[in-house]
Amino acid sequence: MSQHRDPAETMTEHGTDQPPGAGDGSTAAAAPARPRRELVAWRNAIFAIFFLSGLSLASWVARLPAIRDDVGLSTQGVGLVILAGSIGSIVGLIAAPPLMARFGARLGMSGVLITVAVGLALVGIGGSVLPSVPLVAIGLVLFGFGNGAVDVMMNVEGAEAERELDKTVMPLMHAFFSFGTVAGAALAAAASALGLIVAVHLGVIAALVAVGVIVAVRFVPVREELGDVADPAAPRDPWSVRLKRSLSVWTDVRLLLVGVVLLGMAFAEGSANDWLALAVVDGHGFDETTAAVIFTVFTVAITGARVAGGPFIDRFGRVAMLQSMAAIGVVGLALFIFGSDPWVLVIGTLLWGIGCSLAFPVGMSAAADVPDRADAAARVSAVAMIGYCAFLVGPPLIGFLGEQFGILNGLLLLLGLMVVAGLAAPAARERTRPRR
Repeated sequence: MSQHRDPAETMTEHGTDQPPGAGDGSTAAAAPARPRRELVAWRNAIFAIFFLSGLSLASWVARLPAIRDDVGLSTQGVGLVILAGSIGSIVGLIAAPPLMARFGARLGMSGVLITVAVGLALVGIGGSVLPSVPLVAIGLVLFGFGNGAVDVMMNVEGAEAERELDKTVMPLMHAFFSFGTVAGAALAAAASALGLIVAVHLGVIAALVAVGVIVAVRFVPVREELGDVADPAAPRDPWSVRLKRSLSVWTDVRLLLVGVVLLGMAFAEGSANDWLALAVVDGHGFDETTAAVIFTVFTVAITGARVAGGPFIDRFGRVAMLQSMAAIGVVGLALFIFGSDPWVLVIGTLLWGIGCSLAFPVGMSAAADVPDRADAAARVSAVAMIGYCAFLVGPPLIGFLGEQFGILNGLLLLLGLMVVAGLAAPAARERTRPRR
């Protein structure tokens, strides 16, 4: 395949065994190529939605100490309100496929991110103006639900945009989530330094999220196979039929193996976010400043690898990259666990971050790599649910193991999961889109 052709001109050439649309049940394969400008606008819109999700998450987390002080929460109380958000996230992950089947991806993303904005505003009000633990908890349930659901939906849309662009961009989309978290943390620091109360700060962020998603989805094309309604008068399969079709993908063994890849690497990434700094202090005996520096190394490594990873995936293929990343991650985590000198921990953390950086976006692409686009949406939803559940379940499990055996010994579980992820990597092999 030529490197110099417009990706929009090649989007109909993805079939490998037969001409596009020749009895493969694909609705997208036979569709006319979209103009380059439309494809770029679609991609940028998904970049923006990933950014908004990261922005909202970091904004509330960064103001948690202020909310705790204003409401008078104990450490246990903080844990309980965070649990409310986690429960909302799990419900959102489960609800995403039926919501897309009923309302479509475009309307679904708008609705759930507006739900995030409402939840964020309630957290701000309950955390400062009208101090109330129940109000904060209700806000976090809505916030978690919206973010859990949009995590699935934006990955579905991102995989579709990547497929039509004929270029790996999912890692960069996930990097935009990281950019959003950096922006959210910086704005929270500025708001705190200026003395803005939590309600004003989170209210402004909520407005940005709501307005931003309404603008962004205007550039996302209507895709009936994702549940969008192009013509309200046109006949459609009943909602129950579309939901049943989306659930049937869970019987696909190859898809479940892709889920295993995401499970292992998301476990490693999510656990690092919550436990890496504590492991530096409690496990290795260094001070909090060293811990913060080493955690920064992890965030820079994972973000940088996602920004740069796309061309390498196009060059070497998904399987080789996933296996290489798993090996790099295992080496890095082993250095972190068994090392003692600060420079060893820094190198180990750097490799740990690089190792688990690409599995999630590559898994999304692999799940969508089938001719039937309606089936692709359901497959992406399934593996996204597996991956994000690992983010939610992993940190508490590491905490339990750390309490029983020590935090560094608890991290040994991640080594085994990374090895399993590398062994399952062949399930992500390219199917309808040849490696360039």
